[in-house]
Amino acid sequence: MSTKRFVARTAAWTATSGILLALTAAPAQAHVTANPETAERGGYAKIAFRVPNEKDDAATVSIKVQLPAQHPLSSVRVKPMPGWTAQLEKVQIPPTKVAGSEVTETVRSITWTAQPGQGIKPDQFQEFEASLGALPENTDKLELPTTQTYDNGEVVAWDQPTPPSGEEPEHPAPTLQLVPGEGHQHGGGAQPAAHHSAEQAGPATDDTARYLGGAGLLVGALGVGVGAGALARGRRSSGGDAS
Repeated sequence: MSTKRFVARTAAWTATSGILLALTAAPAQAHVTANPETAERGGYAKIAFRVPNEKDDAATVSIKVQLPAQHPLSSVRVKPMPGWTAQLEKVQIPPTKVAGSEVTETVRSITWTAQPGQGIKPDQFQEFEASLGALPENTDKLELPTTQTYDNGEVVAWDQPTPPSGEEPEHPAPTLQLVPGEGHQHGGGAQPAAHHSAEQAGPATDDTARYLGGAGLLVGALGVGVGAGALARGRRSSGGDAS
């Protein structure tokens, strides 16, 4: 095999590998996530729990999100969803200061249940929105363990914390990273305004995976072009040598 032919075949193989990598990268991200991934400490945020259906022969019919017991929230509200009902599990707690106010009751979990004939079908996903606050100021993240129940009775627990190494576990818990706020005011009516702002915000989006997927396809396409060009040049060169 001539050197030019070897280069052409190598370029074509590299281009094909790039396309396969781009096409197979997305499924690895198919787990329950909290979007957006960050919110301000001490503030209020509207969070969308994005739930993909990972089964080919079953529908997701229930989602239960656990809220952190060590960081009670003074207010939890859910956005109505057609075809689903939402239930808040409220518990009594010892008097606790949250954002300058004393709290004796908090929401421990949110459960969304599909109505008959509804659910997240195979190859579909759904977003369940909730307004949470006031977010704690003494931690840098909230882990929100979630269970996903299918109509065949199978239950998947998304409850594994991310280890210090940063390597993602098989079933990671949805996590909300908390960042320093910009001069939050507590008390004196500032909280309701912030809460109202969070509830009126637009739907949470997460375009990172979309951008990465597009970039991967672009790299693969460029690789195909380079490989095809190199192959054509190799053939022309071989034809010239034969003449």
